[in-house]
Amino acid sequence: MTPPRPRSGNVAPPPAPPPPPPGETPFATLTPERVLDSVDALGFITNGRLLALNSYENRVYRVGLEDGDSLIAKFYRAGRWSSDCIREEHSFAQELHDAELPVVPPLVVGGHSLHEVEDLRYALFPNRPGRAPELDDAETLRWIGRFLGRIHGRGAVKKFRHRPALTVARLGEESVRFLLASEFLPGDLRPAYEAAAMAAVAQAAATFEAIGPVMGIRLHGDCHHGNILWTTAGPHFVDLDDCMQGPAIQDLWMLLSGDRTDMTRQLSLLLEGYEDFRELDRSELALIEALRTLRILHYAAWLARRWSDPAFPMHFPWFNGQRYWQDHILSLREQLAAMDELPLVV
Repeated sequence: MTPPRPRSGNVAPPPAPPPPPPGETPFATLTPERVLDSVDALGFITNGRLLALNSYENRVYRVGLEDGDSLIAKFYRAGRWSSDCIREEHSFAQELHDAELPVVPPLVVGGHSLHEVEDLRYALFPNRPGRAPELDDAETLRWIGRFLGRIHGRGAVKKFRHRPALTVARLGEESVRFLLASEFLPGDLRPAYEAAAMAAVAQAAATFEAIGPVMGIRLHGDCHHGNILWTTAGPHFVDLDDCMQGPAIQDLWMLLSGDRTDMTRQLSLLLEGYEDFRELDRSELALIEALRTLRILHYAAWLARRWSDPAFPMHFPWFNGQRYWQDHILSLREQLAAMDELPLVV
């Protein structure tokens, strides 16, 4: 997962489903045999080939079929999204695909895209491989910008009913509250974390307040380079697992990197393509560092919330040590300074 943001005239986020009991190991019953049986149960004939793909929040596999083809099986983490939330994600992906946008929707089997077997919910997707985009290439950025402009054009047509909204409360306040109530923070760093985190949340909220109401649209929500796959035909977008209601700039800022000069150039190129199809409200540029701050806060809490999942200590061994929290506090202090800077000008 990689993270976010608040307010706008969007719908209030629905109540989150209850998390699994503390200490419970998620996906403990998801054996290779169950993965293959779940795919076979929908009428496909698997050939026993199974490859786990890079996913931590859910479990995702490439499954070989007897005819030599393959598909993607995604098993959803219990307690994260309601089934209505997942179906709305699927519906949004299908809507974009039907509008001839390069988004990979789930397969509909037996009239349904979301399937359940005992304690598991899962969906199947066509296998659409690709490589990471070259974000230092000008035409690549324009190309991605054009597609994002078209995606947001569709996203603005209506609002989500079940998916959450990007809010300072959900991504910032709840994250800080969770960590302060947990045992993850080292005792000697707790006062420094609390001071930096509370100040960061307050400043992010003030940034949103300062620019006034923002138009909330349906977004990809987690549009970093790992969720854009490139082929000779161009990009396609995958993993709408974090789709939500929020400001358009959320799907642009995570594609920016480097210093201020680098980010200005990258954003300018993205907008060259984007604004061929949809105008961006330039007041949203002031939200970039606030959104980055919320993502940093949310990411730390996400790791802590998932620590009972054996995959997390294995893949994130650097988390939860003294050095991690020292660096995290430093990042929050740097973000306080960054939110005071003038927005990017393109």
